[in-house]
Amino acid sequence: MTADPPDIPEDGRLADNITHFARALRKAGLRIGPGRVIDAIRAVEAAGFSERTDFYWVLHASFVSRPEERAVFHQVFRLYWRDPRYLEHMMSLMLPAVHGAQEDRAAAAAEKRAAEALLDGVDRDIPGREDGPEDEIEIEADATATISAKERLKTLDFEQMSTEEIAEAKRMIARLSLPVRPLASRRMKADARGAVADWRGTMRAAMRRGGEVADLATKSRRTRWPNLVVLCDISGSMSHYSRMVLHFLHAVANQKGAGWARVHAFTFGTRLTNITRHLKQRDVDAALAAAGAEAQDWQGGTRIGASLHAFNRDWSRRVMGQGAVVLLITDGLDRDMGHDLAREMERLHLSARRLIWINPLLRWDGFMPKARGIAAMLPHVDSFRAGHSIASLEALGEAIGRARDAGEKDRLMRLLADG
Repeated sequence: MTADPPDIPEDGRLADNITHFARALRKAGLRIGPGRVIDAIRAVEAAGFSERTDFYWVLHASFVSRPEERAVFHQVFRLYWRDPRYLEHMMSLMLPAVHGAQEDRAAAAAEKRAAEALLDGVDRDIPGREDGPEDEIEIEADATATISAKERLKTLDFEQMSTEEIAEAKRMIARLSLPVRPLASRRMKADARGAVADWRGTMRAAMRRGGEVADLATKSRRTRWPNLVVLCDISGSMSHYSRMVLHFLHAVANQKGAGWARVHAFTFGTRLTNITRHLKQRDVDAALAAAGAEAQDWQGGTRIGASLHAFNRDWSRRVMGQGAVVLLITDGLDRDMGHDLAREMERLHLSARRLIWINPLLRWDGFMPKARGIAAMLPHVDSFRAGHSIASLEALGEAIGRARDAGEKDRLMRLLADG
């Protein structure tokens, strides 16, 4: 069945409308220049726009160049071309809350950025209000009950952030750290203030003096720093969170004196990709752009079992070393049960000193470990924590310093046992 043609404004100036649409996309964060606008106009003229689907994909091919831009494009297209009534919902996202009124629903991914882009310059005063000397409304608020913008941003879900909030969040994430304590080695080293007697060192010194023991040599244990290994899910349900986590990981990998011997990073969706070398670039945008080009499965499906199997088989002995800490960032919603997920998780757990699972689904108060993938993975982790906000990433830094931190694992294991 042929769909209705898109609702184009009455003036009928197609080139002007596409130009305005491109400006909205640029304000929402897409990298669009005049050349792309001209190409889009020519492409629409060549392909025609009698069908809504064709019109959508012609503009999509002209303006979208990276996987992470798809959600923003979809929301802006829906607002500008397809559903004029959707503007009312977008306006509600930008209006302040008055008298404790709540929005009908939270903004979906990219909706707030789309609203900012298309409502730029629009009067955002509350409709129906006429200011005047007689009907002026004065609203009093107790400032002691408010929190600063940065404190609010720390607890805001990454998916609900606007373009400006995401930029500020990235700046805040760049200042976060992930400190780690050194590990005590079995090897010893000569130490004049050591607490352990070094008998061999004492005898060697005595032999140089003709057998006379002048001083008692001492020694202490060497310390070594563990590796940090990160396995990050970049499938469709995780791509937005993963992008912010990778910003955090870049800051950790380039921080001097953080304590990690080496930081290894892998992404997985439908396949495993090693992006460690890209994180060594000092510029975070260049590093993540190179990592995105390397990983071709952004916003694709999820094959957690197969990806963990590939890591355990090909990379575990190379990067884990002794005492490595592993961060697993995924929602646990495995689409492929062909591999024994529990077995691969157990093998990964046995190879690591600590295995910490970061799951954005924990942001929901009523989260239950009912999915088969989550139930199979949960028993084989040391700690189970949320990872949907700046505050959760800060808490992760504190949790790594506590050897016995289990996060939400114990509570969810009890729910699994009862269910």
